[in-house]
Amino acid sequence: MKQTSRTVETANNRLSYVKLWSTMIIGFLFFLLPIKVDGAWTIPFDVFVSGIQDHFPQMVAFYVLLIILLSAVLSTIAFIQERSNTEWSRDFSYFRTSIPFLIFRLLGAVFAIMIVFNIGPEAVLLPNTGQLMYHNLVSSVAVIVPLGAFFVTLFVAFGGLEFIGTLSKPIMRPLFKVPGRASLDIVASIVASYSVGIYVTNKMYNQSRYSAKESIIIVTCFSSVSIGFFAVVASTLDLLHLFPLIFLSVTFVMIVLAAILVRIPPLSRKPDTFVGEPVEEEQPEGNLFKAALRIGAARAKESNQLFKELFSGLLDGGKLTILILPTILSIGLSAILIAEYTPVFQWIGKPMEPLIMLLGIPDAHLVAPASLVGIAEMFLPALFVVEAAVEAKFFIAVLSLSQVLFFSAVIPLLMEVDVPVTLKDMLILFVLRTLIAMPIIALITHIVF
Repeated sequence: MKQTSRTVETANNRLSYVKLWSTMIIGFLFFLLPIKVDGAWTIPFDVFVSGIQDHFPQMVAFYVLLIILLSAVLSTIAFIQERSNTEWSRDFSYFRTSIPFLIFRLLGAVFAIMIVFNIGPEAVLLPNTGQLMYHNLVSSVAVIVPLGAFFVTLFVAFGGLEFIGTLSKPIMRPLFKVPGRASLDIVASIVASYSVGIYVTNKMYNQSRYSAKESIIIVTCFSSVSIGFFAVVASTLDLLHLFPLIFLSVTFVMIVLAAILVRIPPLSRKPDTFVGEPVEEEQPEGNLFKAALRIGAARAKESNQLFKELFSGLLDGGKLTILILPTILSIGLSAILIAEYTPVFQWIGKPMEPLIMLLGIPDAHLVAPASLVGIAEMFLPALFVVEAAVEAKFFIAVLSLSQVLFFSAVIPLLMEVDVPVTLKDMLILFVLRTLIAMPIIALITHIVF
């Protein structure tokens, strides 16, 4: 009997290692394997998402409309239920929000109807305003979040998170004051999308694997746009020949910014509180790689069946998509309209001109507003400096990609998830990131040119 029990245990341990390795390899191949498509390097996940958007644009457009309308209806029902004194057979509390955000969700529904059916003011329907927001940004998030949640589950549920976290712990904790497992969130943002990275962080926060402080640090310091968007900005500014340099510069600047910002307010003052009982990372003993394998296999052993875990991930991603899409559309489009049709960012950027000139960056009158307009939409700074000198283009490319926080997507997304970051925090952090990054990027610019 003891022999049989030991044999079963050995078989279970082997199966755990098989689950760990197989899901990690599939996940890495899907998110990290570089492949060349139409002469450009990309990853399978991006090909998959782009294929859906490119081959089924009408279907995606109506899918997004359906999700946004569903969000508006469910949010309204949740609002009524919260104020009702009667018993309801179904609980809609997941879709509850504050009155301002209920208005944003309803406004998102109005904007979506206008854009899809081409009705309403021309300013909302133009290619560089409503069409850009709806068919590029919002549609991308609508496809990326549920699919990203589905495939990221391969890492999160079957030990890959623990494996990567254990290997990364000696770097992540001392440098950025976050667990080693946060490295997965960072990789997910860069190779897939900030929305995937934020989804992972939100899930880890709700599972008490991150404290409030850790989760806020991760989403505000590392929710970068994907490598693909780096290429879009570089192409717009005719800087594709400098793409590797831009990517390395942004990576270096973001590492420096994160190391500084976690040590000063507002991030340094955030509480290390957890939603429930903290799930701390296991302390590795002995050989780091062997410890990572052992800890990862132990997590794989506790996981549910593959399809059950994948379905759970897809469901979580779908529910999050319903919450965030209308807010991203309404706030993002409003920010773009302000940037396009008002002189607000020209006024705000005017005091930045002396600093730009002091840093020795040419075309300061173009660079100054471009340095701040990124808070509306990360792509706008590039449009402000298309006619500027190459040094100014490089400076703005690196700065805009390092700012992370913008109203067209990341800020409204973060305001809808459970991570306890406030709008005030994000505005302060945007200003701090910009002011700290500018002299660093100026130095890199002068070295390069």
